[in-house]
Amino acid sequence: MNNFLASEWEKARAKKRGGDYQMLSLDLVAAEHRYDLEPLEKSSPDKAFEKQWALALLNEVLNKLEEEYQREDKAELFAVLKQTLTGAREAQPYEELAVTLNMTEGAIKVAVHRLRKRYRELIRLGITDTVASPDEVKSEMHHLLEVLAGN
Repeated sequence: MNNFLASEWEKARAKKRGGDYQMLSLDLVAAEHRYDLEPLEKSSPDKAFEKQWALALLNEVLNKLEEEYQREDKAELFAVLKQTLTGAREAQPYEELAVTLNMTEGAIKVAVHRLRKRYRELIRLGITDTVASPDEVKSEMHHLLEVLAGN
């Protein structure tokens, strides 16, 4: 009887396959579907990585800039002027922005200039954190622009 009880006790305490872990099934169909949604990259993996890094840096800088404007109670100004960070200056609808924000066109131009200047400063700071010495910042900025241009 003692042997029987000892055996039953061991069986009850024995860990089954997986032990205390919950088994997860791999949904290969969903994984393949997600893979199909990824853009087709014809460049080398290192070029794809550099482009992802550049886009992540710009996204992080944009988020920091937005936070700064929110802290200064200028969230609406940032939301409207954010579009001016890209594109040629000639293509920016300053007159429309002035009407939207109830500001003069001159004030819009100054605000856009300040926004772009701060954006460049934050990009430079972001790059400074990734290079070994401050001397490398300028060349890394040029490399960033080349990567974003697709060269």
